[in-house]
Amino acid sequence: MSWLQITWFMLLGVLLTGFAVMDGFDLGVGFWHLGAKGDRERRTLLNSIGPVWDGNEVWLLTGGGALFAAFAPVYAAVFSGFYIAMMLVLLALIFRAVSLEFRSREESLVWRTTWDYIFSISSTLAALLFGVALGNILHGIPLNENGDYTGTFLALLNPYALLIGLVGLFMMALHGANFIIIKTDGELAEKAVSWAVRAGVLYGVLFVLASIYTITGFEHLMANYYKVPVLWAIPLTAIVSIILSTLYAKKHQGVKAFIFSTLSIVSMMGITGAALFPRLVPASNNPQFTLTAANSSSSELTLLTMLILAAIGVPIVLGYTFWAYKSFSGKVDMDSSSNHY
Repeated sequence: MSWLQITWFMLLGVLLTGFAVMDGFDLGVGFWHLGAKGDRERRTLLNSIGPVWDGNEVWLLTGGGALFAAFAPVYAAVFSGFYIAMMLVLLALIFRAVSLEFRSREESLVWRTTWDYIFSISSTLAALLFGVALGNILHGIPLNENGDYTGTFLALLNPYALLIGLVGLFMMALHGANFIIIKTDGELAEKAVSWAVRAGVLYGVLFVLASIYTITGFEHLMANYYKVPVLWAIPLTAIVSIILSTLYAKKHQGVKAFIFSTLSIVSMMGITGAALFPRLVPASNNPQFTLTAANSSSSELTLLTMLILAAIGVPIVLGYTFWAYKSFSGKVDMDSSSNHY
């Protein structure tokens, strides 16, 4: 395996981790949206993510583009095999975006309540399905010699994938609740503390259950950990981060709680990368059909060209992301100029 293939395996992980961290908290805010009381609290939640939510999704687009360009067979296998699931994710993201833009365009209570439900349900569905998709990659899917998915949609709803989906959902729920603690005050912030504690406990319990399930049922995911024992530091970091994030949230220390929920997400993605490497899509029916960074990558010239473009583009994305968050830092102030959402 060449250094370019290894580099792009890692860069793909970085991009997807960026999406999980950046979009994770606003999906988490959507999960809790219906728990807010009245129009003002719900508008406060929407305004907390309003300036940044669409920029956060750039990480998903970049990750998808990188997957297509660097590992086209993997892109084909995942997007065709998970076609129905991907369409559901796209519909959820579309309805979520529409609800953000349309929700406050009318004063009607029925109008606003309808879009509130659409926003919360679509956010929850997207967060859950992203986790289920990752769970299926870890589980392995049936592939033929051409790398085509040979299973059914119902096969994707296996117990392991659903468990990983729930881990991902409450991971984002904790992250979102911590963000609300940072961005709000008063009764809504108090609610967010309660939400964070509940999500943190469920996240921790589900993570432990998923770890036990993985260790006892999926030998192919444990091989790298047994070969390189230092990798066990990653799941240890994950569970410690979950505990600390929950404890800091309980103490109303939102920034520290958010830092540790971020670290937990980075650790989760690290666990995934360490378990899979060098595989990208394990074949559950025949290991010879597994798609790896070596057998499914683009040419060396393509990978090198993309690496140069990434070296230029990623700092730009990081730069405007930093600017956006700095410009809209602080608590949400629901004055007369805050009515867009």
